[in-house]
Amino acid sequence: MTEGNREVATLGGGCFWCTEAVFDRLKGVISVESGYAGGRDPNPTYDDVCSGQTGHAEVVQVTFDPAQISYADILRVFFGTHDPTTLNRQGADKGTQYRSVIFYHSEEQRRVAEDVMRDLGDQEVFESPIVTELSPAPTFYMAESYHQEFFARNPGQGYCQVVVAPKVAKFRKEFAGLFRD
Repeated sequence: MTEGNREVATLGGGCFWCTEAVFDRLKGVISVESGYAGGRDPNPTYDDVCSGQTGHAEVVQVTFDPAQISYADILRVFFGTHDPTTLNRQGADKGTQYRSVIFYHSEEQRRVAEDVMRDLGDQEVFESPIVTELSPAPTFYMAESYHQEFFARNPGQGYCQVVVAPKVAKFRKEFAGLFRD
């Protein structure tokens, strides 16, 4: 979706706390909202999604300025900060709600995503094939307020220290030119 100098990317790369924390620090990003997409039931709750029965994935909806960062760069960060080769799993988090997924908002986004995935495969960046789902953007449901900015508000929480902080550190190191202080 494009609105003037804004575009939206909807991405699932495991726990949305991790994904949100990375994209919050990316140059050109205007906002990041954690939520759910890709399932059957309207207005799912966190407990509904965690049950694995709704079909939703934990996702972030990233609003960005394409004059400052390209959709391709958004996707390179996405692929560089999670494991797109494990089906329905990121680390210890298991289930379809943690799947790697790109929900595209336009045919151009679909084409760019296919190109980025093909390039990563051709370059053999990963030891295994990319299994990231590529689907049209469904309805996005915002997660409960306590999930928004979770890492920023809870840096001392155990999961944040053990899982989220290392992902942010990896992003800062590997994508230094895209990091916003």
